[in-house]
Amino acid sequence: MARLFYPAAYRGDVVEELFGFPVSDPYRWLENGDDPRVREWAEAQDRLFRTCRAGWRERRSWAALVEQVSSYGVSEPPMARGPFLFLTEWPHGDEQRRLFVVDAEGDRRVLVDPVRIDPSGHTGLHAWWPSREGERVAVQVEVAEQPGSDIVVLDVRTGETVDGPLPRARNTSLAWLPGGDAFYYVSRVPDEDLAPGDTRLHRRVRLHRIGTPGERDTVVFGGEDAPDHYYGLTISADGRFMAVTATAGPAPRNDVYVGDLADPEAPRFAEFVDGEALGARVLPRFLPDGDLLVVTDYRAPCGRVCVARRSETDPAAWRELVPEDPEAPLDECVVLDDPALARPLLLVARARHGTSTLTLHDLGTGRPLTDLPLPGAGVVSSLRTALPHGRRAWFGYCDATTPPAVYRYDGVTGTIEHEAGATAGRTPEIRSRAVRYRAGDGTEIPLFLFTPAASTPAVSTPAGEHAGPRPTLLYGYGSFGMPMRPWFFPVAAAWVAAGGVYAVACVRGGGEEGQRWHDAGRGPHKHRAISDFNDAAAWLTGTGVTTPDRLASYGQSAGGLLVTAAAVERPDLYAAVVAEGPLCDMVRYERFGLGRTWTEEFGTASDPGQLEWLLGYSPYHHVTPGTSYPAFLLTGAVTDLQTGEAHVTKMCAALQHATGGDRPILMRRDPGTAHAASPASKERALTADILAFAAEHTGLSPGRRGDTSRSGDRRPVLVNPPEGTYVSGA
Repeated sequence: MARLFYPAAYRGDVVEELFGFPVSDPYRWLENGDDPRVREWAEAQDRLFRTCRAGWRERRSWAALVEQVSSYGVSEPPMARGPFLFLTEWPHGDEQRRLFVVDAEGDRRVLVDPVRIDPSGHTGLHAWWPSREGERVAVQVEVAEQPGSDIVVLDVRTGETVDGPLPRARNTSLAWLPGGDAFYYVSRVPDEDLAPGDTRLHRRVRLHRIGTPGERDTVVFGGEDAPDHYYGLTISADGRFMAVTATAGPAPRNDVYVGDLADPEAPRFAEFVDGEALGARVLPRFLPDGDLLVVTDYRAPCGRVCVARRSETDPAAWRELVPEDPEAPLDECVVLDDPALARPLLLVARARHGTSTLTLHDLGTGRPLTDLPLPGAGVVSSLRTALPHGRRAWFGYCDATTPPAVYRYDGVTGTIEHEAGATAGRTPEIRSRAVRYRAGDGTEIPLFLFTPAASTPAVSTPAGEHAGPRPTLLYGYGSFGMPMRPWFFPVAAAWVAAGGVYAVACVRGGGEEGQRWHDAGRGPHKHRAISDFNDAAAWLTGTGVTTPDRLASYGQSAGGLLVTAAAVERPDLYAAVVAEGPLCDMVRYERFGLGRTWTEEFGTASDPGQLEWLLGYSPYHHVTPGTSYPAFLLTGAVTDLQTGEAHVTKMCAALQHATGGDRPILMRRDPGTAHAASPASKERALTADILAFAAEHTGLSPGRRGDTSRSGDRRPVLVNPPEGTYVSGA
């Protein structure tokens, strides 16, 4: 392959002395997206990308395959309030999902259709909160990558707007008071009340009464001492008490305050949990008698459920209801306490070796009653029930080949029924295996392998039976305690449908093994997540699943940091790297997007010891001239409010300058999109480009794939041993 001529990027001489560390930053000038030089350079990169993409022979085939495996319809459980069910649906061909309401007679109608609001498709439904009685619903829509996010209130029976907009409510929490005439919500302080250039969160909890102008909403919680806190709100069934969780960014611990709402305008709050002292997550919800159901990882890294009185601030006084299972991290739980039930119930979802289990418990004693059957070895999500009291629980389910579906459990009859679900035009038949490999320090790391369940002759290897080596796409995330699971993922479905292997490395820094797993890969230990990922790549090649010239890596956001840092550290392991919305400059990441709230995860450059951690793996600072780097595709929105666009531009320029090989370094920008939740057509186009790029450099061809998919109403087969398979690493 001939080496590309890249747009010229001026290399500055910026070198900062930070706590004795000389830190070079030759592309600092690219941080100013308004600079005409930056715009000219970026537009030249856009032209280069389009030229290269035109040479990808099978991009159209990939686009067609992505369209086939994409899912449409109802993909998450409904909210039941009063006589109504509220649910979203993504119709085939629409750019955004719509909000529906279903009444007691089963009649359904559209409440919010974002495409009617904005035919361009750039306005999406972000969140909705029905009142307890179901007569009103607060709705939040967002325009891709615009910082504003307003709340409006609709009359459910007429669909008319009855209140709002309430501004500055991005990433809010909202809790209705009984009666539907008032709610608490979280919004940012007005810009005019902040110092110039202050971009911190500055959130406040406010009380809003329907019909009252938003500027008159009373602040009931939050202050200047917590400029980067997120707040979560929950209210007791009788409306007498409110619990507020307060978290500094995505920290793995939080405070809890309980407020008496005798005067809703001036709640009296008392601290229930000091997160700094406890060093744990505590998520409260109110039980019918006013006690608190507490989900926590305090002295239980995989999570447990306790019961506490509002005055019991000492965890030693809490009564353990459901103990920790050290091999199955707790995901979520829901209370069923309708008077029609023989006794109040607790439904608990856990993940054992990556796949979900649902267990039913007596709420009074915690005694296990039964394991509920699931459709397969997949993932349960979003347990929901009616408020304030429910007899039914809805949950989402999917697996590697099954698009999201909704199931309903009835606590009175004890039955589970399939209620709704998304559909895909054509899904591949996939064989899924849960294996474990050894990292360099001997730690066993879980890995999911998804391979075509085709009729091709199989060979036996330490990784199982497969017709290898095959082009392989290795995915990872490894941050914020987020666990990787065998979700239905169009990228994976399309890649395997074309005959490739899709692998997911559950590296440290995620939450697959509970809080200890997260702690082992964050802060000073972030390098472990990166080395775990490279060890996964080495294992895939060492066991014959693939070869280095057939292996591509893929990561999104913090996963983009993972794959970029891994490839810079071990460029010999990969043929191609795709980093979507990545973090790359870890010395200055706090200055971009929401980076300032992520110091608990990565560290801060304002501390000399933590700066040393960051410099130890920051991809931008480890790019070495003359190195033969893999092909790189760095993708991102032109305006990225999460990570900031400078990571993509600076890393692209550094790699293009340094690479000594002939594999391309490309940047794909997309105006009018967001860090996530972009219009459906843009998401599918991005997915097709990612697959076409990775396939171009690993030799995978959708046009030459075997007949590895089935259509019609035959269900795809998923083979995934629930207990997993241990495989020694290479």
